[in-house]
Amino acid sequence: MFGGTPAKKAEHFWPSFNRLIGLLRTERLAMVWVTLLVVVSVALTVIAPKILGNATDVIVNGVTGARQANGQPAPGPGVDFTDLGRLLMIVLAMYIAASLLQWWQGYILNALVMRVVYRLRAEIEDKLNRLPLSYFDTRQRGDLMSRVTNDVDNIQTALQQAFSQLIQSVLMVIGIGVMMFIVSWQLALIALISIPLSGIIAGVIGTRSQKLFKQQWNSTGALNGHIEESYSGLDLVRAFGRDEVMLERFDERNGKLWSSMVGAQFVSGMIMPAMNFVSYLSYVLIAVVGALRVTAGQLSIGDVTAFIQYSREFSQPIGQIAGMANMLQSGVASAERTFEFLDSDEQTPEHETEHLPERANGRVELDSVDFSYDPETELIRDLSLSVEPGHTVAIVGPTGAGKTTLVNLIMRFYELNGGAIRLDGIDTTDLSRSELRGQVGMVLQDAWLFSGTIRENIRYGRLEASDEEVVAAAKATMVDRFVRQLPDGYDTVIEADGGNVSAGERQLLTIARAFIANPSLLILDEATSSVDTRTELLVQHAMAALRSDRTSFVIAHRLSTIRDAHTILVMEKGRIVEQGDHKTLLAKKGAYYDLYMTQFRGAAEESGQEEPEGVAAR
Repeated sequence: MFGGTPAKKAEHFWPSFNRLIGLLRTERLAMVWVTLLVVVSVALTVIAPKILGNATDVIVNGVTGARQANGQPAPGPGVDFTDLGRLLMIVLAMYIAASLLQWWQGYILNALVMRVVYRLRAEIEDKLNRLPLSYFDTRQRGDLMSRVTNDVDNIQTALQQAFSQLIQSVLMVIGIGVMMFIVSWQLALIALISIPLSGIIAGVIGTRSQKLFKQQWNSTGALNGHIEESYSGLDLVRAFGRDEVMLERFDERNGKLWSSMVGAQFVSGMIMPAMNFVSYLSYVLIAVVGALRVTAGQLSIGDVTAFIQYSREFSQPIGQIAGMANMLQSGVASAERTFEFLDSDEQTPEHETEHLPERANGRVELDSVDFSYDPETELIRDLSLSVEPGHTVAIVGPTGAGKTTLVNLIMRFYELNGGAIRLDGIDTTDLSRSELRGQVGMVLQDAWLFSGTIRENIRYGRLEASDEEVVAAAKATMVDRFVRQLPDGYDTVIEADGGNVSAGERQLLTIARAFIANPSLLILDEATSSVDTRTELLVQHAMAALRSDRTSFVIAHRLSTIRDAHTILVMEKGRIVEQGDHKTLLAKKGAYYDLYMTQFRGAAEESGQEEPEGVAAR
C-alpha cells in the first residue's frame, strides 16, 4: 500500500520532446509572431556592437589625428562628435527597440504557453473521466496527483523559459557568428572551436542528468503518495501507534527524493562551469590574436573591440543553451510521465444503442456473469440473478466474497469478462454510462461530503432541485430534525473533511442526497456500519423512506438491517451459495444461519439479550 514508485530512466527522450513541441502546433500564428520578434530583436542586438566598434574608431582616429604628426604643419580636426553622437544614438535606439521587442515576445509566448497548458490540463481532466476504476486501483493517488499537478507545472516552466531562451540563444549564436566572420574570419574560427567542445560537454552531462531528473520526479510522486495516504489514514496510524513506522517510511522516501535531487542538481550544475571554462579559453585566444592583428595593421581597434564584445555575447547564449538544456531535460522528464498517464488504457468505448425512460422500472437481471480483477484469479463465476422492480436485495458474506464487486458491476464501474447485466431488459453495455448511473443512487459507508453548505451537499444529488425540494428530501430522511437545530440551518458550511458534523449526520446527508436524485435503483454499501445504535434507528428510518418503490441492493454490516429484504444473497468466493428471505434462510440452517448465530452468540454474551440488535455479516 505504501510502496514507492520505482525510479526508472527516461526511455524515449526524443519522442517525448517532439510530442511536447507538438503541443505548440495549435498556436502556429502566435509562434510565427514570436519567431519574427525574436529574429528582429536578435538582429538589432548583434548589429549594435559593430556600430559601437565604428564609434570606437571615430574616437581613436580623432584622438590620434589631433596629434601633430611628423612633417605635418598642424594637428588634425580631432574627434568628430557629430558623427560619434549619431552612432551612439543609433545604438541606443537599437537597444531600446530590442528590449521592447523582447518584452512583446515574452508576453505573447507566456500567453501562448498558458493556453497550451490550459488545454493540457483539460485533456488530463477528460482522461481522468475516461479511465477505468482498475487504473486507480493499481496506482498511488499521490503519484497520480504529482503527475497531473507538479509535472504539468514543470512542463509549463520548461516551455515558458527553456523554449523562448532556446530560440533566442540559437538565433543569437547564428547572428553573432555571422557578424564575427564579417569582422574577422580568423578570429571567428578561434571562437567557433568552443562550439563542438561545448556540445560534447552538454551531451555527456545532459544524458546523465535526464536519467536523474526522471528519478527525481518519480521519487516526488512516491513521496506525495506516501503523504496523501498517511494523511487520509491519520486516525488509524495514531490508533495503532504506527507514528514511528510512518515517519521511518517518510524518511526513507524523503531520503530517496533528496538523493535524486542532489544527484540531478549536482550533475546538471556541472554544465555551466564547464561551459564557462571553454569560453574563457576561447576569450584568451581571441584577445591575443586580435592584439597581434591590430599591431600588424590588419584590424582596427574598433573591430577588435566589437569582436571582443561578440565573443562575450557568443559564449553567453551557448551557456544559456546549456542551462536551458538542463531545464528542458527536467521538463521532458515530466512530459514523459504526463504522456504515460495520457496514453493509459481507457475504459471500454461506449456503444450507446438503447435508452431508458426518465425513470426506469428497476428490473435487474444478471445472466451468467463472470468477472475478475486479475485474469489469473477468477472472482465471480457464472452468477445469475433476477430482481423485480421495487424489491430489496441484501448481499451478505465474508470479506472477499464479491459483494461490493457485484454492485460495482451493476454500476458498470468495471466491464464483465462474460455474461450480461440488464436493466428493464436492456443490456447495460447498450446504454451510456452516464444514463445508467443517472438511474442509480448510492449511499456508502464512508460518507463523502464536500466543503459547502448542507443545502449544496443535498442538492448535489440533483443540481436543479429547488430549495423546497431540498427541504422535502431532508424531512423524508430525518435530516431536517438536526439541521433545524443548527444556527445557520441549511446554510451551515460543512468543513472539508466533514469534521463539524457527526458520522451519523454525514450518513443521513448522503441518504438525503440520494433521495433527492429520485433514482430507480439504490445501492447501500454497508451504510450503517459506522454509526451507533440510536443513530442507526434514524438511518434505518431514512433508508426505509429512500428504498420505498425502488429496487435496492444492500450490502449490510448488521443483519438486523436486512430482515425485511425480499431476497438475501449469501455469497462465498464469487458465487451465490444461498438465496431467500430471512426466515427461509434461517430455517435452512446453512451459511446464513451460521453467520446469524455467530453474531447472536456474541451479542448474547455481551448483553444477555435473547436476540441481538444486529448481527455481523462479515
